[in-house]
Amino acid sequence: VKELMVFLDVAVFEIILAYLEKRDWKEAFFSVLPQRKGAVPLGEANDSSKHVLSGKEDEDNDLDSN
Repeated sequence: VKELMVFLDVAVFEIILAYLEKRDWKEAFFSVLPQRKGAVPLGEANDSSKHVLSGKEDEDNDLDSN
């Protein structure tokens, strides 16, 4: 439990430092959060999956035309 508290303290500190640098909370959070966790802003989860699908469809269309 103590290790988790230290990790959270460091993460909060890094987010605050990132905010002071970027002056944008969203950018600060997502620059500190590990991307491997797949975190996306609320309301954008569906949008990002649409972009992934549309990108895949474009690739399929390119393959069909060759």
